[in-house]
Amino acid sequence: MQETMRSNSFGELFRFTTWGESHGKAIGVVIDGCPAGLNLNEEDINRELLRRIGGRSPYTTPRAERDLAHIFSGVFEGKTSGTPLSIVIFNKDVDSSTYTPIKHLMRPGHANFTYLKKYGLFDYRGGGRASARETVCRVAVGAVAKKILSYHNIRLIAYVHTIGDITINEVNRQTLQSHPISCPDTLAGEEMMAALVEAKKEGDSLGSIVECHVDHLPIGLGAPIYEKLEATLAKAMMTLPASKGVEIGSGFASAHMKGSTHNDPFVADDKGNITTRTNHAGGTLGGISTGLPLIFRTAFKAPSSIEQPQQTVDTAGNKHTLKLAKGSRHDPCVAPRVVPVVEAMTACVLVDALLMNRTSKM
Repeated sequence: MQETMRSNSFGELFRFTTWGESHGKAIGVVIDGCPAGLNLNEEDINRELLRRIGGRSPYTTPRAERDLAHIFSGVFEGKTSGTPLSIVIFNKDVDSSTYTPIKHLMRPGHANFTYLKKYGLFDYRGGGRASARETVCRVAVGAVAKKILSYHNIRLIAYVHTIGDITINEVNRQTLQSHPISCPDTLAGEEMMAALVEAKKEGDSLGSIVECHVDHLPIGLGAPIYEKLEATLAKAMMTLPASKGVEIGSGFASAHMKGSTHNDPFVADDKGNITTRTNHAGGTLGGISTGLPLIFRTAFKAPSSIEQPQQTVDTAGNKHTLKLAKGSRHDPCVAPRVVPVVEAMTACVLVDALLMNRTSKM
């Protein structure tokens, strides 16, 4: 008997379970633990989903799903009822024909091989559950989580930090942190977009880094030893398709800094409030939020589906050259569309931490 695919839920008190496949009839999510009394309608969710959709620019997949959310349960008279919140998004622009000719081939960088070995089958139609299509559900949950965070005056924004070898400068970075931009395609700048166009002409793809910045976070979120805030965030980011690394604050640069430089000196303001002069730690100490901005970055590999021929084997081990069929639809870089997904997962982690923090002391 083959093992079941059971790891489809995330969170503790604010917990969600996603379901559906890339080329199935629909895809959706059930949220358990959403507090009652939150003003919520489908438009709240659709505004977030609009930021993720493809088919709008040469920098994303031509697949043009409308991604309209339908709330099936958990809302009564415009407010959440505290019961399970069910959201369904129907797939409308499905085309599995380009996958049929290559369904027996091991696609380099994809989950075919591991899924087949673990479960004995793999949904080749767009990758099934392994597809980034699943992230639309996370953005839907994130829309709910963001509304909860706004109630607590917590603000977060993610933005494209790096595409290929091109990184935003510090001035643009500070501008992005201060002025959220709704269309992720505009975040990376003209040089990044030009690099994407060039990679696409070459039949290739580019890796990227997305940075996230959270303001007005209360002191005390997260818990030692195994529920550190940055550890939960890292897990959340590493569940995203194509993610390959997470760093908090100064991150890997910390390995090249002396303690006298990396340490954040404590100071007190005129009102006696204690804070730190710098924020190399990125907003946490001992896995607990400090009240300073929470800053982290997630690295994403270049998408594995490229137009260049690739050497591979079929399910029997015979050598083949993989060439994607004409009309195949793939992103040349995940960055333009993954920004709202990073925000969504961050929001979910923070809401869960907020709810759990209510039990930390009398």
